[in-house]
Amino acid sequence: MADPKNCIPTESDDTEVVDEGNRSILMDLISQLSKGGDLHRITLPTFVLESRSMLERITDFMSHPEIIIKANQLEDPVERFVAVTRYFLSGWHIKPKGVKKPYNPILGEHFRSKWTFADGTEAFYVAEQVSHHPPISAYYYASPENNLSIVGDLLPKSKFLGNSAATLMQGEIIVSFTNRPGEDYVITMPNVYARGILFGTMLMELGDVAAVKCPKLDLVCTLEFKVKGYFSGSYNGIAGKIKRISTGEVLYEISGKWSDEIYITKKGNKEIFFDAKTAKIHPKTVAPEEMQEENESRRLWSKLTAALKMNDQVLATEEKSKVEDAQRLQSRLREERGDVHVSRYFEPNGEGFSIKLKNVSTDPQEAKKQIEDFIFNTPAPNA
Repeated sequence: MADPKNCIPTESDDTEVVDEGNRSILMDLISQLSKGGDLHRITLPTFVLESRSMLERITDFMSHPEIIIKANQLEDPVERFVAVTRYFLSGWHIKPKGVKKPYNPILGEHFRSKWTFADGTEAFYVAEQVSHHPPISAYYYASPENNLSIVGDLLPKSKFLGNSAATLMQGEIIVSFTNRPGEDYVITMPNVYARGILFGTMLMELGDVAAVKCPKLDLVCTLEFKVKGYFSGSYNGIAGKIKRISTGEVLYEISGKWSDEIYITKKGNKEIFFDAKTAKIHPKTVAPEEMQEENESRRLWSKLTAALKMNDQVLATEEKSKVEDAQRLQSRLREERGDVHVSRYFEPNGEGFSIKLKNVSTDPQEAKKQIEDFIFNTPAPNA
């Protein structure tokens, strides 16, 4: 995993010079595709991998919990909405150097962690790969003592676009303050682009439009993640507006760089909204690998991660193949038996996936016990 202290990207961090040997590997793989082809079915070489699973990568959006916790303490609904938007923008700056992709989780893989805050309150997180074709990751983050619940699903769809590869980030995040019934914030994601995969310098960009919307508060923020133009512009630009849904009235404007300083402007008054250079990442607690289950992310991929840290690409490829081959075998055995995979923590709800935990207590301490027990003690469906 990338060291959080070294995760604040500069413009050079977004680029990567690929040697000719590795470039030829990429070109051989891509030659199997036509433009617009689905990259998910192509086995990517290990030198493009970030040393952690996508299920853990999602926790980057819980790296600055003070933002979302303080949001609920604001009595003004517009200020709360602005704070939720700030929370969403705070998770993008954390990334490894260069152009790297987290491991594709295997079906049934899960990742669990918790956070302890200065006031003694806690938050808990679980993510699970609930589908392999198409790939879907579902996740749940809760801090009942702070009246906070976040549920989301992620459906990344990778496409080859010529000299670029796009990961279209489908799915949505729902942020809820449990002490404010009906005040749900629905968040959609920007897309991710890897440029220069055939020629030139490789770089990663976020692009297209994301949004934060709360129908109950009649507020929406549309955010444009700007890609650099061929002749002008800069990397990692962002622009957005917070508006009333019913009237279109613009209340705030957002500008800057998601990897650096983001600004918010109201009636000509411009101030820093979020500063990636000075933001401190709140550490999470994860069980040691030897105490994790076999399909828990860090243990599952531990040998691949160790090989990547040694920069042994041959061994990394072998270890990656072992995990993926085992998944294919399990899939084939399920088909032969006529079995259907049952997720451990999540269930389909018609539009996406929801957490199986129901009837959570309104008492924060009781709810905390329920959630912690559900995440860390729920047996696997086939146990």
